[in-house]
Amino acid sequence: MSNSIPEDRIPVIVGVGEVVDRPKDIAAGLEPLTLLEQALKRAEADSGANLLSDVQSLDVVNFLSWRYRDPEKQLAARLGIQPTHLYYGPVGGESPIRYLHEAAQRIARGECSVAAVCGAEAQSTATKAQRAGVELPWTPFAHDVEEPKRGAAFQKPMAVTLGVFRPITVYPLYESATSAHWGQTPREALKESGDLWSTYARVAADNPNSWLKKRFTGDEITTATPDNRMIAWPYTKLMVANPTVNMGSALILTSLAKARAAGVPEEKLIYPLGGASAEEPRDYLTRDQFVESHAQTAVLKAVMDLVGGDGRKFDAIELYSCFPCVPKMARRTLGLGSDVQPTVTGGLTFFGAPLNTYMTHSACAMVRKLRSGGTLGLLYGQGGFVTKHHGLVLSRAAPQAALKQDTSVQAEADRNRRDVPDFTAEAAGKGKVEAFTVIYRANGEVEHGVTMLRTEDGRRTLGRIPPSDTATLAYLQNMDRTPVGSTGNIVTADDGMLEWRVG
Repeated sequence: MSNSIPEDRIPVIVGVGEVVDRPKDIAAGLEPLTLLEQALKRAEADSGANLLSDVQSLDVVNFLSWRYRDPEKQLAARLGIQPTHLYYGPVGGESPIRYLHEAAQRIARGECSVAAVCGAEAQSTATKAQRAGVELPWTPFAHDVEEPKRGAAFQKPMAVTLGVFRPITVYPLYESATSAHWGQTPREALKESGDLWSTYARVAADNPNSWLKKRFTGDEITTATPDNRMIAWPYTKLMVANPTVNMGSALILTSLAKARAAGVPEEKLIYPLGGASAEEPRDYLTRDQFVESHAQTAVLKAVMDLVGGDGRKFDAIELYSCFPCVPKMARRTLGLGSDVQPTVTGGLTFFGAPLNTYMTHSACAMVRKLRSGGTLGLLYGQGGFVTKHHGLVLSRAAPQAALKQDTSVQAEADRNRRDVPDFTAEAAGKGKVEAFTVIYRANGEVEHGVTMLRTEDGRRTLGRIPPSDTATLAYLQNMDRTPVGSTGNIVTADDGMLEWRVG
């Protein structure tokens, strides 16, 4: 370690805590605030030091399973603390990594000496209670608090009408575009996804904090069955995030000086080395293409630069896994093969997806992993529709340089962005497929297909494929030939919606 860095300006993670709640009685389920409180106390116990009372920076990941008024203030009151930095942020799957990074930066600036990052959800209990008509003895639901903005708020009306405004229906567009770009047939792409997800499942099976502890083969994951229904082509239920969980997690950071003064054992210290962040446009239809995320690429290249420009130098990685296309894109940018070990946690399908806070659990898992061996770990989180990206490098070894304060690589992402086609809701003539999906109902029947198209004059639009057009649906779902790049006819249906037909 460089002697030029004062120990009170070197941030270090000292404690991690997780809680999984599986109540036998619905009414006994713990609310998110209680899960947070318990996770923080477990993180303090893990550190072996009395640190919670000294927390001066507290970040709380956004809740979606229950709505509170000023939950960060309520949590601080429960803990009996008055942090100078107290923050409850917006929706975003990358937010835990951002909060962890920013907390480390505050310590590096000397603004605080102890910081905590935490998140929790109780969607399983909330859903069961609603279905059973059970009134939960929780902090009253804050009906007067505005619901946080999510995907539909940022998308074009045509996308909302066609149902491609939710993660489960937008990510398949990236899946179809990227696999075609990589020269894969849909069958080859599906096999890669199944093998990758099987690896996540194996890790979750061995993680005591995971929700679903069962190993699955790739074929079991990708084959549609009554218990594993198709949701949006090509994704089955076992290929998507599972938010119906009750989980809480927390991390405590402090300065190296305070950690040593408090008696935290040296083998528990994990150092944030640095990271990067960038975003794509919130409206995914205003992006230049769907075979790459410039923001993701810029972030991953920046974190690789921190370790000599080689993704293979990471001893452990967590690649965000809401849908298979995300880690498949990321591992290629990192220069890693299809045999990649993509997780220390277990993935959002099998470990569970406590909505915005999965990466809080991943940070806990990464700390434990590095404590047990290896030196460098990469945490990569993302949010929205391949929208918001943040990467953070953790290390068992103390840093040789002060933690950088500027983490944005937005300029690099924007520099690589090409011209964006104009969007139109009115078109006719020929349309070339840029990406596609087929949306399924809960009973296994097709709701409709959706193609993202480029018109003859180069504009972008969307085209519906009704369930009655079995020929076009079969064409789209052919396992041995991608329809991406093929041309069909754009017509206007009786309800005024554009439709696309093969031929």
